[in-house]
Amino acid sequence: MLAWEVLRAVDERGAYANLLLPALLAGRQLSARDRGFATELTYGTLRALGVLDGLLATVANRPLDEVDPPVRDALRLGAYQLLHTRVPARAAVDSTVDLVRRTSGERPVRFANAVLRRLAARVEATDGDLAVLLAAPGYDDDPVGHLATVTAHPRWVVETFAAALGGDLARTRAALAADDERPSTHLVARPGLIDRDGLLRAARDAGLAAEPGPWSPYAVRLAGGDPGRLPAVLAGQAGVQDEGSQLVVAALSRVATVGADTGVSVDLCAGPGGKTALLAGLLPRTRLVAVEPRATRALLVAAAVARPAPAPDPADAVSGPAAAVGDAAAVGDAAGSPGADAEGMAGGPVAGRSNVVVVRADGRAAPLRPGSADRVLADVPCTGLGALRRRPEARWRRTPAQVAPLSHLQRQLLAAAVDLVRPGGVVGYVTCSPHPAETVEVVTDVVTRLAARGVGVSVLDAREYLPGVPDLGDGPFVQLWPYRHGTDAMFLALLRRS
Repeated sequence: MLAWEVLRAVDERGAYANLLLPALLAGRQLSARDRGFATELTYGTLRALGVLDGLLATVANRPLDEVDPPVRDALRLGAYQLLHTRVPARAAVDSTVDLVRRTSGERPVRFANAVLRRLAARVEATDGDLAVLLAAPGYDDDPVGHLATVTAHPRWVVETFAAALGGDLARTRAALAADDERPSTHLVARPGLIDRDGLLRAARDAGLAAEPGPWSPYAVRLAGGDPGRLPAVLAGQAGVQDEGSQLVVAALSRVATVGADTGVSVDLCAGPGGKTALLAGLLPRTRLVAVEPRATRALLVAAAVARPAPAPDPADAVSGPAAAVGDAAAVGDAAGSPGADAEGMAGGPVAGRSNVVVVRADGRAAPLRPGSADRVLADVPCTGLGALRRRPEARWRRTPAQVAPLSHLQRQLLAAAVDLVRPGGVVGYVTCSPHPAETVEVVTDVVTRLAARGVGVSVLDAREYLPGVPDLGDGPFVQLWPYRHGTDAMFLALLRRS
């Protein structure tokens, strides 16, 4: 029932399963075994959604889009159990039919029972071979189509991964397979508030299976458990953050600037604030301006950098930092000194991080004087194809049509970031996507266009600023991968304004 509730929320209102499921689990009295099964059933069904729909369409007597959505979601859960779990076929069919009865009444029960029994017979006859069940093209004839079928990815995503990996289909298969692996939870020890050893001890003392992250000096990886109950996380001394996100922020902080610093850095697309909090700790002597256009996400940024407290009141996570979030209209004279500009924003710095100011503004028109920043982080909105293992519904929610508008926005934001940074300063361009149209092509196009306007930008070799991280390719850009690094597929380009 719980898994069905998540699927309905994803379908009806575009909910994110990785946010909703933990909240629902926290409110239910379930055994560890039942919690694990509910988690597998929810995420597994969402990851395989396209394949499950394809299978159900072969055994239903009507188009699947004509089936009532609540019934369709129940059928998806039943189909996943038949294909990917050890639940006996009869039990999977009976429990799903019972779910349909409880949620939709008696009318669709006969239909659901017939569909699932036909599917169970086909699965048994083919031993669950997806390639046979869906009549997948042969690998030799159509390798992309074959991989799309057997790894349960849309064809365009397979093509995207293959392009990002230079056409290497073996590595493409590995990258696709990694999307189905259950990701570990990564924590970040925020510099100046707690170190990694302290966070590691706290996690182990709380009974969590914790190990230091292999690449980031601030990362702790958890094999399971609820990180939200750790006092360090509750207090804001640590946070949940993928190790890949930590690496790209740390890389930007390590790049030495050339010339006299202004003392101001900018996080141009700051929400929800995890990277802001880490960058603020890595650059404690720099005034960090966090720019975020949406009010709700600006509040999340403020909460992420709020003053740590031993026993935080959950209400303070909203009411406290919110007062420190200002609109762009609150900014003082943009012609003033960079330091004065930052001081005037949001009515002063955020509590607990005296070097952070959160401003509501569009990053393409940030209320800062051009050339006033030493460093700019542009962690731009993207398709999120690099985090499909954490956001299973995104695999089928994203479409190729969304890429072009996003890449246009990404170009605008990167150009704005270069405009904000001073000569000798550095821009970090980051996406959680390996799509070439969002990564290499964006950077190459912007650098070329700026050069035509007489704005010199040099591309630094980002690999030099990720010491100890293996398999980073030929440079100068860095593309992380879940199957190689155990992180989200983060892309990083480092640019210096000449």
